Amino acid sequence: MTKKEIIGIYPGTFDPVTFGHLDIITRATHFLDKLIISVAENKHKKPFFDLNERIEMIDLSLKNIDSNSCEIKVVGFNNLLVEHAKTCYAQVIVRGLRAVADFEYEFQMAGMNAKLYPELETLFLMASENLQLTSARFVKEVALHKGDIRPFVPKNVVENFKKKLKDSDYENYL
Repeated sequence: MTKKEIIGIYPGTFDPVTFGHLDIITRATHFLDKLIISVAENKHKKPFFDLNERIEMIDLSLKNIDSNSCEIKVVGFNNLLVEHAKTCYAQVIVRGLRAVADFEYEFQMAGMNAKLYPELETLFLMASENLQLTSARFVKEVALHKGDIRPFVPKNVVENFKKKLKDSDYENYL
């Protein structure tokens, strides 16, 4: 009997990738043979970093994590999540939960995805206790107000913020 390869996707905007995201990625590798980190283009959210910048930041951030022999790949997408999952041959969507407020939204999303693609399961992972208050939105807000984001994101993300804030008109994002 051969073991079936389990492929999961971890979708998100990752604007920017945080230690919370990396925690979920690391923990998901315990259950999966392959994890595809799926970076949503999501232009309606007006991301601070473009798609390629976000993919590059994640790739660099993954260099220091233990993948538990799980293959990890980072890709961008701009279509319906279940359609993206089909193209990746994914059987599982990985979602991180920080608080009760996350659960209601994620529960509804999982239900919709199940209706659209019944073969796709959603795996919820609770954020580690020390990371439950970390969100990319708050990290951006702190960075844009010139606060210290080092406790929340990898060093390469801090450097990307410094460069981008120096090179751009960030007032549009406040």
